[in-house]
Amino acid sequence: MARIQKVPTGEFHSGYGCIIMSAVIGVFGFILWWGYYTLVTMDASIAKITQSAPAKLPDIVAVPELETRLTEFATAANEGKVATLKLSVADLNTLLLLAPDGGNGSYKDMLRVKSLDATTGAIVTDVSLPMNTAKFWEDTKRYLVGEIDFKMEMTAVGPDAKVSAVRVPGKTVQEEMVKGMQMYGYLGPYQTHPTLGPVLKAIKQFKVEADGVWLSTEEKK
Repeated sequence: MARIQKVPTGEFHSGYGCIIMSAVIGVFGFILWWGYYTLVTMDASIAKITQSAPAKLPDIVAVPELETRLTEFATAANEGKVATLKLSVADLNTLLLLAPDGGNGSYKDMLRVKSLDATTGAIVTDVSLPMNTAKFWEDTKRYLVGEIDFKMEMTAVGPDAKVSAVRVPGKTVQEEMVKGMQMYGYLGPYQTHPTLGPVLKAIKQFKVEADGVWLSTEEKK
């Protein structure tokens, strides 16, 4: 039986390949330009609301019994038991002292929890947040000094905390910058921690109340 062969009926023009390659190069060039433009634009926006030196945040007065409460909660969580924990503002600041460096510096040098807003669910903090310049390879820091509101959200690996609002005295913080900061989860480094990760994953509920952040390992009904 004769084999059927597909034979092109149209003439191939080498110009087609040139057009396609030109389009690819054009798109790639645009991506590079847009990345550079975004970096420079964002760098300029950050420069307007930061300062060259960090601010001295208030000293943390540690809550002595917190470690015992945390251990009891972690033990119950790891055993699959129902457990609850309520963390006051003082407790949350003590956690900043206890938390290991997540790889981007210690939060105890960057944040202080000052209040809790039960209406909006916000954790209000004073910050002295280090930020890189566009020449990130030089490791030159500048500092965002002001207030940041965090809101908690539940993920597949437990609760996370993300930026919801940024305030710098006397400065206007652009919405695009806030959106950029919202991409980072501040509990993310601990969700993969060998000790802390399983405890975070065991937490199924949270609630920000006026006198503390309530956590529970019980599934939400």
